[in-house]
Amino acid sequence: MKYLTRSLWVLVAAALISCGGKDEKKEKENIQLGNYEKKEVAKPEASEPEGDLVDMSNKGVGPVENVDLPDEIDMAMAKEGEEIYNSKCTACHKPTKKFIGPAPIGVLERRSPEWVMNMILNPEEMIIKDPVAKQLLAEFNGAPMANQNLKREEARKILEYFRTLKETN
Repeated sequence: MKYLTRSLWVLVAAALISCGGKDEKKEKENIQLGNYEKKEVAKPEASEPEGDLVDMSNKGVGPVENVDLPDEIDMAMAKEGEEIYNSKCTACHKPTKKFIGPAPIGVLERRSPEWVMNMILNPEEMIIKDPVAKQLLAEFNGAPMANQNLKREEARKILEYFRTLKETN
């Protein structure tokens, strides 16, 4: 019986000792898990708004080195470009307002035709190597332009469609 009583006391003492430190342990765990110091995350420097990024000499990075635009818009080509744009681009771009990506209205007043076509044809490399494309990526919350795997002729038709988009004030 003495053996049983001693064993029982040892078990009770062990249980009390092991339970006694749990409150402190839980408090420490709570501190570690829920009471982190608030740290300000450094935000990237604010870039200029998309409309202010004007660089007509930048041709971008990609296969298009030169685009000659005639004075007169080819309306048949623009119509085909509008159809391509509506089927491939409107998930992220609206013709006259910012959406997930920038609005193409007036883009040829801010970018060279070569830059626009290279962005359409080669968006992955553009956002890595082109400074304007990098700024646009930051401005539009890091949403990169999807490569639609368009042919050069299709990109040229979209460019012609962009020429028809005019501000209405």
